[in-house]
Amino acid sequence: MDDFWANAIWSVAPTVLIGLIFWFVMRAVLNADRNERDAYAKIEAEERARRAGRERPAG
Repeated sequence: MDDFWANAIWSVAPTVLIGLIFWFVMRAVLNADRNERDAYAKIEAEERARRAGRERPAG
């Protein structure tokens, strides 16, 4: 019976490890994407504010 559980664990271990690696990589990619979108939104808001200030009608 001990061989059964050892074989069961060794059979599932590679799948679990690959799943964990995939999870960490996807988490890193999604965090990087979120940070990039936040930075882009900040730059875009600054540009819109700058253009709005420049395009005021003189009067």
